[in-house]
Amino acid sequence: MNRFRLALLCAISACGVGAAPAQRVDLLIRGGTVYPGTDAPFTGDVAVAGNRIVAVGPHLTLRAARVIDAKGMIVAPGFIDPHTHVEDQLASKDAQARLVPGFLMQGVTTAVVGNDGGGSPDMAAVFGHKQIGINYAAHVGFGAVRGAVVGEADRAPTDAELTRMKKMVAGAMCQGAIGFSTGLFYAPQSFSKTEEVAALAAEAGRRGGYYDSHIRDESSYNIGLAGAIEEAIAVGRLGHVPVHISHIKALGVDVQGQAPAIIAKVEAARRAGQDVTADQYPWSASGTSLVASLIPRWAQDGGRKALLARFDDPALKDRLRADMVDNLRRRGGANALLVTEGEFRGQRLDAIAKAQGTDAIAAAITVIRKHDPAVASFNQTEADIEAFMRQPWVMTGSDASTGHPRSYGSFARKYARYVVERKTISLHDFIERSTALTADTVGLTGRGRLKRGAFADIVIFDPKHYAERATYEEPALLARGVQTVVVNGAVAVDRGKLTGVAAGRALKKTPRPGSC
Repeated sequence: MNRFRLALLCAISACGVGAAPAQRVDLLIRGGTVYPGTDAPFTGDVAVAGNRIVAVGPHLTLRAARVIDAKGMIVAPGFIDPHTHVEDQLASKDAQARLVPGFLMQGVTTAVVGNDGGGSPDMAAVFGHKQIGINYAAHVGFGAVRGAVVGEADRAPTDAELTRMKKMVAGAMCQGAIGFSTGLFYAPQSFSKTEEVAALAAEAGRRGGYYDSHIRDESSYNIGLAGAIEEAIAVGRLGHVPVHISHIKALGVDVQGQAPAIIAKVEAARRAGQDVTADQYPWSASGTSLVASLIPRWAQDGGRKALLARFDDPALKDRLRADMVDNLRRRGGANALLVTEGEFRGQRLDAIAKAQGTDAIAAAITVIRKHDPAVASFNQTEADIEAFMRQPWVMTGSDASTGHPRSYGSFARKYARYVVERKTISLHDFIERSTALTADTVGLTGRGRLKRGAFADIVIFDPKHYAERATYEEPALLARGVQTVVVNGAVAVDRGKLTGVAAGRALKKTPRPGSC
């Protein structure tokens, strides 16, 4: 911040909400309904100088290089997505892709990457993206770390391997990672034991980070949904680290209706003093791969080559088929799996089987032999979705991934469907759980609130029209209703259109003093 900006910030800070008419700012958002993040809304103004908010109040007497009339609009902090898979977009050679339009057009200004255990420990590479449209923070991932040290085998690490993994996690945290993520449902992470996970999560906790988990079982595949929630809480307790449960849900016919019992477990841990939170996307279909949906863990030991061999092994193929039949049952049947990429994109598994003149399991094996495509898996009930959404510790997330409308519409859909249409939560709660709660949970200092001194990440949207357009059939349609998005003080969306300005930045977390 140059001397003029610093002097202006100090001057406005000294005089309170109002400011002398002689003072001049870069941007004045005037007359909107302002939701600061946690505080009550009011009709008023937000002033921006450089990359910071310099004043917020009912009526600011400031001159500005540009004034945006926000009358009738909602003015809120830029939304923060705690669980995404937009690494490829941030690293793209295509400047338009690096803007991450699907996020900006919903008002999302910050994303967390490296989720589900996929975050590389090479933080220098992770934080090297330039000319990007949104801010991003990153996890170091268990899958990347374990894969590099232990490989794809179903075994425990040696003491030396565990020490090496701990050093990798610690090193990434010291280079700016915000936490340690796992995807314990996915091989080879699924081959781990609780104590191994806790030992690595502790390295993040010592440095001020948190433990982010796609839990071991969201359904009834192995230890069950309740057991997996208990394990996540145990990791936090053993590792002395805050716990964040990714995309909380009750997945599949065996566990639908269990949301109240799962909520009770989390509430009990919170009452006992543990820091436990979760995020959620507002869709009834999850997004995963065909292998993850149908193939049992034992058949994934050794990786893809070993799996393909088991399809043809006379001693194993009948057992493998029987387990796939049961997994398909718990997912809700062949019509509940929609392929979202590759040769069979847009087709449900029952339709693929019919076209091939075979049954669903044989069709799935044929597809997997060629490729393990992403799928949308329709497996949740509205009652469970809404029960989780009402909890004050559950924030908005997208789990943005290929071919699923959640990448382009999660925040907009949550507002349109669950605030306006179904009135599941209030507008205040939607904004707080999409901004301040997320910033506080993941440790993003100076973001998530409209207040003096905060970074100027701001969304202005039309409360009558803000909604998703993306569908399962057309998952890449941009949301509607966002008028303006400001990222670090720069206007990235203006009058409902992308400006092409790439003002995003990598957000490195400062590790706890003395921990590195």
